[in-house]
Amino acid sequence: MAKREMQTMDGNNAAAHVSYAFTDLAAIYPITPSSVMAEVTDSWSTAGVKNIFGEQVKVVEMQSEAGAAGAVHGSLSAGALTTTYTASQGLLLMIPNMYKIAGELLPSVIHVSARAVASHALSIFGDHSDIYACRQTGYAMLCSTNPQEVMDLGAVAHLSAIKGRVPFLHFFDGFRTSHEIQKIEVWDYEDLKEMCDMDAVEAFRKRALNPEHPTMRGSHENGDIFFQHREACNEYYNAVPAVVEEYMGKVNAKLGTNYQLFNYYGAPDADRVIVAMGSICDVAEEVIDYLTAKGEKVGLVKVRLFRPFSAKHLLAAIPETATKIAVLDRTKEPGAYAEPLHLDVMSAMSEAGRQATIIGGRYGLGSKDTTPASIFAVYEELSKEAPKARFTLGINDDVTHLSLEEKEAPNTAAEGTIECKFWGLGGDGTVGANKNSIKIIGDHTNKYVQAYFQYDSKKTGGITISHLRFGDKPIKSPYYINKADFVACHNPSYVTKGYKMVRDVKPGGVFLINCQWTPEELNEHMPAEAKRYIAKNNIQLYTINAIDKAIEIGLGKRTNTILQSAFFALAGVLPKEDAINYMKDAATRSFSKKGEAIVKMNHDAIDAGFDYYVKIDVPADWANAEDKKVEEVLPGNNKKLINMVQTIMEPVAKMDGDSLPVSAFVDHADGTFEQGAAAYEKRGVAVMVPVWDETKCIQCNRCSYVCPHATIRPFALSEEEVANAPAGLQTAKMIGKGLEEYRFTMAVSPMDCMGCGVCVGECPAKEKAITMVPRESQESKQPVFDYLVANVSKKPGMPAKETVKGSQFEKPLLEFSGSCAGCAETAYARLITQLFGDRMYISNATGCSSIWGGPAATSPYTVNEKGHGPAWANSLFEDNAEHGFGMYLGQKVIRERLIEKVRDVVENGSNEAVKVAGQKYLDTVNNGKENQAATEELIAALEACGCDKAKEILSQKEYLSKKSVWVFGGDGWAYDIGFGGVDHVLASGEDINIMVFDTEVYSNTGGQASKASQIGQVAQFAAAGKAIAKKSLAEIAMSYGYIYVAQIAMGADMNQTIKAIAEAEAYPGPSLIIGYAPCEMHSIKGGMTNCQKEMKRAVDCGYWNMFRFNPALKAEGKNPFTLDSKAPTTDYKEFILGEARYSSLTRAFPERAEALFEQAAQNSRARYEHLVRLGELYAAK
Repeated sequence: MAKREMQTMDGNNAAAHVSYAFTDLAAIYPITPSSVMAEVTDSWSTAGVKNIFGEQVKVVEMQSEAGAAGAVHGSLSAGALTTTYTASQGLLLMIPNMYKIAGELLPSVIHVSARAVASHALSIFGDHSDIYACRQTGYAMLCSTNPQEVMDLGAVAHLSAIKGRVPFLHFFDGFRTSHEIQKIEVWDYEDLKEMCDMDAVEAFRKRALNPEHPTMRGSHENGDIFFQHREACNEYYNAVPAVVEEYMGKVNAKLGTNYQLFNYYGAPDADRVIVAMGSICDVAEEVIDYLTAKGEKVGLVKVRLFRPFSAKHLLAAIPETATKIAVLDRTKEPGAYAEPLHLDVMSAMSEAGRQATIIGGRYGLGSKDTTPASIFAVYEELSKEAPKARFTLGINDDVTHLSLEEKEAPNTAAEGTIECKFWGLGGDGTVGANKNSIKIIGDHTNKYVQAYFQYDSKKTGGITISHLRFGDKPIKSPYYINKADFVACHNPSYVTKGYKMVRDVKPGGVFLINCQWTPEELNEHMPAEAKRYIAKNNIQLYTINAIDKAIEIGLGKRTNTILQSAFFALAGVLPKEDAINYMKDAATRSFSKKGEAIVKMNHDAIDAGFDYYVKIDVPADWANAEDKKVEEVLPGNNKKLINMVQTIMEPVAKMDGDSLPVSAFVDHADGTFEQGAAAYEKRGVAVMVPVWDETKCIQCNRCSYVCPHATIRPFALSEEEVANAPAGLQTAKMIGKGLEEYRFTMAVSPMDCMGCGVCVGECPAKEKAITMVPRESQESKQPVFDYLVANVSKKPGMPAKETVKGSQFEKPLLEFSGSCAGCAETAYARLITQLFGDRMYISNATGCSSIWGGPAATSPYTVNEKGHGPAWANSLFEDNAEHGFGMYLGQKVIRERLIEKVRDVVENGSNEAVKVAGQKYLDTVNNGKENQAATEELIAALEACGCDKAKEILSQKEYLSKKSVWVFGGDGWAYDIGFGGVDHVLASGEDINIMVFDTEVYSNTGGQASKASQIGQVAQFAAAGKAIAKKSLAEIAMSYGYIYVAQIAMGADMNQTIKAIAEAEAYPGPSLIIGYAPCEMHSIKGGMTNCQKEMKRAVDCGYWNMFRFNPALKAEGKNPFTLDSKAPTTDYKEFILGEARYSSLTRAFPERAEALFEQAAQNSRARYEHLVRLGELYAAK
């Protein structure tokens, strides 16, 4: 048997490791959770790693998954062994080419981190709905259970495809397997080369299309021969099971494993058997070990080769003694008689004449955790005389009553396994530190390890839970930890918010809290329920003030390495000196691209954290702590919203969504949720928040203008409103002619603020009117903010709505989103809602802006006092422009019918008031701003009239006013996958607005290069720096001549930003606005607190140009093109070196960096000169 090296890695890395060996070319496109496979392949290629043919893999990033599949098809046709990696919607986009590739018997492999397909909602998490959609394509389908199997069976997929000529889809559970880190054995490429049929490789290359021996492939056929020709491939598919068996046998011989097409595990004489595939099989094996030890006759058939489905091999795996069989499918096929695997098993058993009761269950949709309790429940159900024919696992179906009752289950994990949980804040480094920790333990001890990471739906700033296991025996357990030896809370707000963290600590276990509290303050903040559990279960309680220590070291909010060091100290898994050295090595690898200063700070944090914790003596009276009775009455009159908040949002926010029954969603079965729920969250996750000093404020409203989360807002108050305000209101006399009667305040919501500090940076006052202070010191101000939002409206005489100052007196209809602290995208989107939100449609591309914009039951888009606000929807990634166009056309069709009816009552009616109001309406029908008031007058007149024609119009009155239709998305959508749709919609000439948040990278999927990425930029799939210039999306649109186009950068010129947005919306045709959006992925020096300043620096050096192209000016005889940027005044290279996405290249490839940066600088100068000439060109008569 081959002795293989052991490494600590996740399933995606395992797939990349094995697939690289057999790949000439990888054509890829990023999609969660599969992107890592392509990223690893690209990084290996950049580093010069050779495959089994002695070559570096060529990696090409396409514009979409459909494009990647097309490239795979073409590359295979030309004789290159070609691989791709994908999931979910991406896999579905590949289906047309999969039919072709299979039909042409081309030996490709697609590695799939199986993920839910969007239906009523998007889920980026795992199930098998995507791979089941590929059953008819002709691809063989091979399933792996865990990272080790991904490594081993990935080879079987490639080897079998090469020899058998049938392409393979190798799949494993998205997130649960793709992102689960384990210590596994890795292939030596010599072993893989030895097993590869090189004659078959050579034959494949000889069959390839080539002008030296030309052939034709892809002909068209008529009804006389197509059917017969389609049947000609049967012998290849009939041979696949034997080919797979052959290579499984070779793998088994090398490794001592026992891989079969269908593996049986359990009692040889089992009467109750589960049939399943994927990570659930490891859960089942744990339960089987437990039950068979107690004498129960249970077993599992693990499906590996799903297609072609070999009934013979399935039947051989099922014990003859089996009388009850439960087939588990990780998908839902609405309307089907049964799910796919269930149907296959029933058919195979029936056709063979084997008698058994066969039932089917659904489980694990959208990565729903499947625990041993679920498996126990299945075996218990099978023990009944008449088990449920159809059932669900892991949920409480109190509507159709399909769910099985699950009871508290015994611990089935390997004996001696140490289990740890870490509650972190997205972006605080907790997940990264724990990945390093588990790799340190895995690589530097003899222990087996496992790590898995759980997230909520926020961007940075959301909850993360890291699940780490390590021990002396192999670890299966692909489910969340619910009884841990060690639990750490890395954000003190989780304690005050009452998250059920401590209930997960085993009796006698350790609970570590990161906080700034004294023991007395801890006693005040700790919930009574937690106190009782701690005292009664002998929990070892520790605190550590990593918050202040991180600030002292210079790491700001990044407390992760301090807390990692404390974990190693308390866990005792390694000697102190070794642990510190290994942590420092890991920190160097993680942070070297950000520079030596960052590396040193993290080394200092590791030294500081190891002994920095404090043991807390638990007071005896905690055992009898009494709960404080708090009756929460949620404000507001929208009963549907309040009910949704209480029944769905609040449990989900406390990471308790798993407990919600099906009935909680019956009113939302179509995926529709109420707007405005985010205002009820009050997450309180910021450590530092702004405080306003009225004596220094110049009342410019710039702080509010740039706030990504709408948590700092200006108000003008009357004396009465001031008198009625809660204690703590600060005001100043309002500045401005005619405004002397009002008092001015700048209110802050400390419980919604993310603590980015952008507002401080943008305050232009001589002495800053805003400073950052600990959030806890400001919590008493929350009632003031809430009072102002609820009771104080915009006053007459305020500055114009379309000005920087005036816009901020408008209610933001995007507030408290889950975007990253300092996010530029939300600042743009919030401003747009302040201008047009009460009449907006928004179609949002999948990506960052849909994740922060559309979390289930927690919408940050909200309504005004009339109940009006943005109507928001997300379709897919690739079709966003078309989806938005459909929204525009749909409402337009209805509105045009109403306009004709209004015209009829004006021309032929007898009611004078209706005729006058109707004419005013018709006169303003295409002016969104003026038409609102005219519509209100018309509705009032029609309601007063009460005639039949009036009633007919009023039945659809919500369509009368002119709406503002917007399409939101990032550069990955607009420049790449959705570009065809963007181009078509803009070319339509219709009155629709497209807003592109240009981060110059695929931010949501982890930072892959897009056509918006600049020369020299380091990103995933551009590890050596991008060598191709950025696509000029703006100029492509301008070439049509009738599209309003603008490039903006809020922090560089606030006036130009709002002017461009207002002009674009007012223009009676298509518009495209491209907003520069610095991002966390850029690793800006000083962090995202400098987001707006970075925009100004980008414009000053010529990195980003601001301009407007307004076709309406041509009709006035004016130049439609306005270059709003001045000539560069600062150094381009100096600017880009302030971002790690560029500076890291100087450390990895210094000579290449120098050449690319010079090229980029020259390109920026040429681009500005080109824009100047463009202005001159358009000015020419």
